[in-house]
Amino acid sequence: MADRGSPPILCLMGPTAAGKSAATLALADRWPLEIVNVDSATIYRGMDIGTAKPGREERRRVPQHLLDIRDPAESFSAGQFRAETLRLIADIRGRGRIPLLAGGTMMYFKALREGLDNLPQADAVLRAQLNARAADVGWPAMHAELARLDPVTAARLSPNDSQRIQRALEIHALTGQPMSALLTGQAAPADAGLRYVNLSLEPSERAGLHARIEQRFDAMLEAGLVDEVRRLRARGDLSPDLPSIRCVGYRQAWSYLAGEVHGAEMRGQAIAATRQLAKRQITWLRALPDRLAVDCLAPDSTARVIDAAAATLDASLEAAGDPR
Repeated sequence: MADRGSPPILCLMGPTAAGKSAATLALADRWPLEIVNVDSATIYRGMDIGTAKPGREERRRVPQHLLDIRDPAESFSAGQFRAETLRLIADIRGRGRIPLLAGGTMMYFKALREGLDNLPQADAVLRAQLNARAADVGWPAMHAELARLDPVTAARLSPNDSQRIQRALEIHALTGQPMSALLTGQAAPADAGLRYVNLSLEPSERAGLHARIEQRFDAMLEAGLVDEVRRLRARGDLSPDLPSIRCVGYRQAWSYLAGEVHGAEMRGQAIAATRQLAKRQITWLRALPDRLAVDCLAPDSTARVIDAAAATLDASLEAAGDPR
């Protein structure tokens, strides 16, 4: 995809509760943007409250892509995200507009920027077998099994990281090789012709972000998160093993409705899981060398994002003969 003469692609990244939605709308008020949502949860239909999905008014103000594109019973891989996003970037630019990639699923950003290793596709039957074994022995025992088969991968995973343990065991079963041996850097080539401006909303101190996370989850509960999960459970074809139900907040509400925890436990577990997610997101962001970091806790954080984007975007548009 040729990039000569085109403005760079804006990437607005940050942990959960960092204020990405407000900054996204402010950017769209300044430049002719279309948003590509980089979020592994907002892709699911019927999962609106717990994903903080953009509402009708936000979608009216600016075109949004990769929302409500999958049923919760379906999956959506990083490879599929990459292919869809490259197509959308070309389409958006073809309309004379600027792509804004906004969200907090860092695996998706990585897949887009760096390409993907040639790993086997998911196998539904094998995954069901692994989940059945895990139900009997627990994920720490599955992690111990992985440590025997692939100690390099196991060393970087928590014993309760069910999704990644499952994937590593699946890859070993399908290929006979440890995943660490397959992640050789021989990835499907990234699109080197694209230029990115990475804007990163990051907290200057942990307590402030934790307070936001707690407030946001309480707001989700008040807005009807439990009822939203109750409707998903009532379908009868969903389970906690699916990527959709493993999303933070949904997993805990599902356990509450199953009678496994009481309300206060559910709230505490969801907030703790969200904090852990935010920690992983921040760790990934701080390892990104070319990011423009903005303190998401600053009262003028949105204005700072605008200034950071303008420093590159306005000059690029002017050079291209667009005075916007």
